[in-house]
Amino acid sequence: MESKISEVFIPGPAGRLEAKYFKSKKNTSPIALVLHPHPQYGGTMNNKVVVDTFNTFMENNFSVCRVNFRGVGKSDGEFDNGQGELADAAAALDWIERENFDNSQCWISGFSFGSLIAMQLLMRRPEINRFIAISPQPNVYDFSFLSPCPTSGIIIYGKNDELVPIENLNELNKRLSAQKGINVDFQSVSNANHFFSKADIDLIKILNKYIKKETALY
Repeated sequence: MESKISEVFIPGPAGRLEAKYFKSKKNTSPIALVLHPHPQYGGTMNNKVVVDTFNTFMENNFSVCRVNFRGVGKSDGEFDNGQGELADAAAALDWIERENFDNSQCWISGFSFGSLIAMQLLMRRPEINRFIAISPQPNVYDFSFLSPCPTSGIIIYGKNDELVPIENLNELNKRLSAQKGINVDFQSVSNANHFFSKADIDLIKILNKYIKKETALY
């Protein structure tokens, strides 16, 4: 599969953005964008969780893109505290939509800091049908902007997340599950930490099951 993944450069607001892209051979295939963890803590699009998510989308016949935020890898610019990263994600979504104008579904996914940017993008882009947020940090970032959350999705976290107290995740779960018309699935992985270090197989299983279930509707 790896050989069919191409390196691309996407025009972004601070210069070009380095990305990896897989285009499905199937017409009207769904599209997905995968966002990486915090650039100042070593987050890149080659993070294991990001690559696992990307590959799971690819195996489910999505056209999928993972992108380095500004200042990471070969991407131009420098870290911008989330504002610029959100603009980068929007530019990457524009790009994959142009490449796949006949897509049947539009998904956004992010890991850790990437899940914050993904959820912020979700609020601004009505065409996004589904989201996957992995290890969000509601103790660090305020997720109250998700009121109401515009679409259904899944939030996956490790029971042994050393960076996020379980109360904060329960609070987020309570707020989202009270919302009408959408369904946010909360899934915990019992032996996983924030980075799913020894629990990648469990994570991939959950991703695969959720993606299959939600694309079967289309």
